[in-house]
Amino acid sequence: MSDSPILVTQSLTKEFKGFVAVSQVNLTVKRGHIHALIGPNGAGKTTCFHLLTKFLEPTSGRIVFNGIDITAEKPAQIARRGVIRSFQISAVYPQMTVLENVRIGLQRKLGTSFHFWRSDASLNQLNEQAMQLLAEVDLTDFAQAFALNLPYGRKRALEIATTLAMDPELMLLDEPTQGMGHEDVDRVTQLIKKVSAGRTILMVEHNMNVVASIADTITVLQRGAVLAEGPYQEVSRNPHVMQAYMGTADAEFERVQA
Repeated sequence: MSDSPILVTQSLTKEFKGFVAVSQVNLTVKRGHIHALIGPNGAGKTTCFHLLTKFLEPTSGRIVFNGIDITAEKPAQIARRGVIRSFQISAVYPQMTVLENVRIGLQRKLGTSFHFWRSDASLNQLNEQAMQLLAEVDLTDFAQAFALNLPYGRKRALEIATTLAMDPELMLLDEPTQGMGHEDVDRVTQLIKKVSAGRTILMVEHNMNVVASIADTITVLQRGAVLAEGPYQEVSRNPHVMQAYMGTADAEFERVQA
């Protein structure tokens, strides 16, 4: 595990008609780490993700990836650099099989992503690699199942597999356990830990049990600004953080520590 930064933001700011959604955020994500972005509802977490992947343009500030300023780049350019994200709502192709979903992600490396006229047989060369990825996320037995029929937790696992298929240097996971029952949360948490080997993950997550168990570093946002940063045990005892969470629906620190 290297401590060198893979992603750095400098005074990253986003305003919407005078409302400051993200304010002067300085973020350093270390290579090979799992870095969690947390905060009460409305703290600016998902807006930060939109800025990092250029779904939104920053009002000011810089984004540096692998030492290169990518602030002015388009979403497709950033994805080609290896910054790949998932979304809060599971995004898979429901009428395709699990294997076919992963093959779509793998097509990018072949340069055939938009060759829709090619026969399905031409994609069979990707099957072995797709099955390896499905094994990595414990979906081998579901390879021929239609994504539509997967339980919700398995759909999120499939989404992680399709993200891995695009060979990310930096995976951005937005609320990967949202809406899950306890069993699925545990499964996906262990899955994230498993696939993090040799990779870097930046995740937005509300579930403090998940954050406490797998995050190396935590950045806490409040009203769009960085409130605290550090390992969980340090951040969870920060009086400013405890005050920010007190009385909100997200106040889980004390339950996790109990």
